[in-house]
Amino acid sequence: MVCHFDAPDIAYPLPPPEEIPDNDADKPDAACKLTKTFGGFPAIIFGAASFSQRYNNVDQFSGVTPLRATRLALRYGINAFDTAPYYEDSEIILGNALHTLEHEFPRASYTLITKVGRYPTGFDYTPESIESSVLRSLRRLHTTYLDVVYLHDVEFIADEKLSKRDGNHVTALAGERQQYGLDADQEDEVYTDKDHKVLAAVKKLFELRDDRGVIKRVGISGYPLPTLLRLAILIQKRLGKPLDLVMSYCHLTLQNSTLEQFKPALESRAGVKQVISASPLSMGLLRPQPPKWAPAPPWPWIKDAVTGAVQLGKEWDASGAGLPDLALQYAFARAREIGMPTVVGLSNPEEVHASTKVWHEVDAEGSAEKEEWVSRVMRTQDLFRDAQVLDCSWASP
Repeated sequence: MVCHFDAPDIAYPLPPPEEIPDNDADKPDAACKLTKTFGGFPAIIFGAASFSQRYNNVDQFSGVTPLRATRLALRYGINAFDTAPYYEDSEIILGNALHTLEHEFPRASYTLITKVGRYPTGFDYTPESIESSVLRSLRRLHTTYLDVVYLHDVEFIADEKLSKRDGNHVTALAGERQQYGLDADQEDEVYTDKDHKVLAAVKKLFELRDDRGVIKRVGISGYPLPTLLRLAILIQKRLGKPLDLVMSYCHLTLQNSTLEQFKPALESRAGVKQVISASPLSMGLLRPQPPKWAPAPPWPWIKDAVTGAVQLGKEWDASGAGLPDLALQYAFARAREIGMPTVVGLSNPEEVHASTKVWHEVDAEGSAEKEEWVSRVMRTQDLFRDAQVLDCSWASP
């Protein structure tokens, strides 16, 4: 066991509700409220990994800022929250905020998504630890049930079965299916004991869903799409029931949109009910200054392409926000087109306002249909295409 689930949690006390600021910055723009849903999820899912030192300093997330961001999101209609034990104390901080807000937003008014199997200290996919992790998440999040639980970053435990770890993996859906373990006669093939560990962990989650009722939906999350597809098919074949959800990150972005090609296969071949995208800015790659922890793609030339894209973005926004704004617009536009929720990391009320504004521009104003916007997307993607990194994935970080 790599995690002591009964260890005391760090306390992040909050002041009484009446002492928490609630001014104009905490009120939603009525025109930008979210009404679009996909499979019961809002178009934007609140990514609460931001409530950790991976994204912010302790002063940022130990005060009332997370509560104010959570409250504003709920007021906008962003009523689904994605967290995980791996994100340090995110579950504790999010749970405290939601518990404090229960009079305005009771438990039934929002969806809680968390994960199991990966922790700051390592991986543990044993069924006993999976159950202990779920019970701890229930306690931290002040709830009697979890709407979604993912088995976290499955590629680190399963056999990836990739013919190549870097590059465009769409070939796994056609000419290279066998190399990826995706031929029809390979659908129930377990390659190593690693696959058995994934199956045992998912079986425990199914038990907690079907027999205990503490989980409503079960999924897997990770990065490499061929591995996620192979495992989803394997789970359906070996366990006799499909996954409710599959989530992948950095695969519906301005640089790589291959999740669009894999979504139909996940649904038709594996019976997955909902596919979810995360990290529309590609783990910070599509920002002028990516965070230090962001995984470095193996191709040094992509840095030149991103630098060129940042400079191109300054043509329409001298502040440097041109590229990330375009990237978020693009991710939202594609997700809207194919009916897929997007997990966006949100740290503070300002980011909540900004994300809902971008969604409104795409959904209500139709920015993605305007000639100038389309030209910006094409010019930016041409830079990635010329660098031979458009629609290319890299090895799991």
